Amino acid sequence: MPRRLESWLDSYVQYASISEAPKIFHFWAGVSAVAGALRRHVWFDQVKFCWYPSFFIVFVAPPGIATKSTTADGSMDLLREVPGIHFGPDEVTWQSLVTTFAASAESFRIGDDWYPQSPITILASEFGMYMDFKDTKMVNLHITLWDGRKRFEKQTKGSGNDMVEAPWINLIACTTPQWIASNMDANTIGGGFTSRCIFVYGDKKERPIAYLKNQAQFDYTSLRADLIHDLEWMATNLFGEYRLDPEAEAWGEAWYAHLWETTYSLDNQDWVNNYLARKQAHLHKLAMVIAASKRDEPVITFNDIQIANTMLCSTEDSAHFVFAKVGKSEQAQQAVKILEFIQKKGEVDYKELYRFSQSYFPDAKDFAGILSSFTQGGQVAILNTAKGMLVKFIS
Repeated sequence: MPRRLESWLDSYVQYASISEAPKIFHFWAGVSAVAGALRRHVWFDQVKFCWYPSFFIVFVAPPGIATKSTTADGSMDLLREVPGIHFGPDEVTWQSLVTTFAASAESFRIGDDWYPQSPITILASEFGMYMDFKDTKMVNLHITLWDGRKRFEKQTKGSGNDMVEAPWINLIACTTPQWIASNMDANTIGGGFTSRCIFVYGDKKERPIAYLKNQAQFDYTSLRADLIHDLEWMATNLFGEYRLDPEAEAWGEAWYAHLWETTYSLDNQDWVNNYLARKQAHLHKLAMVIAASKRDEPVITFNDIQIANTMLCSTEDSAHFVFAKVGKSEQAQQAVKILEFIQKKGEVDYKELYRFSQSYFPDAKDFAGILSSFTQGGQVAILNTAKGMLVKFIS
């Protein structure tokens, strides 16, 4: 039976939106599920290498605010219903990774050709249980796997060489800004792993919902069945190379030129430029997923790539909050909390902001200094209005 839904991602966001999580979390959770269904079955050919639709998606939010783990679990619950999908361990060691790859090894056919793959999807509800950034070998392994490595070989004392054909990892993880501050340093976030991640930040609920069961204004059970059906359809019917239609290709050429002529700059922080160097890959991986969620034809349209760019930019707008506390003193971390407060409000009365800040900076001179640094950095503006002084966040 063919597809039941016009757009899997749109339908999934509707399905998941009865929760309190930000909608952007639902979108990216859905992306991870579609990618998990596609595996290495589809790709975008760049002659010397291919982009496969694998993602390292990391939800970052304060504890208990944005229901990040529940959101990630929701999309993975659907993916687990698709036959043949392999999930990796919650805690990774070299041996567990090799064992999981070996269990997922298989081949698929396109025409007269057979293609090997060893695909696994990993749900790390607690990122800290999955990744240890002091383990440089494990970090570097994930970098090479994201890049679509054709094989993975590991020498072990007990069993000699372990080799995996066409390994593929799709990761969705959850953590907090404080964990990132405690476990990542400037070298980590400036390195290759974080530039391959999509960090999705949220610090507030989409809306407060006391009783979720009252929110579904649709047949929840039926929609769930349709979502699982179409995931399985994508997993078993979509194969081969994706191409850009002429309008999308023309837009991609102009976008890429603008990226390197205007956006990429030596004035940026290292982690920003490292991410921008990978953004073209992120863009086309996401565009493949968006296209696959809507149609069987392996074509990326202008609309697909535009949506992909919009959704990537939406994560970039708040990315500085993900790493804001990394390498910062306690006082600097407290200053970040004040800036986050201003951002949440959009604009806030000066006196209200001062009262909020007193628990962090009881000395008025310290508060004035912090606010001055924000204004000089172009992050906020102080406005004199008829109602008094307002502090406005500058996006």
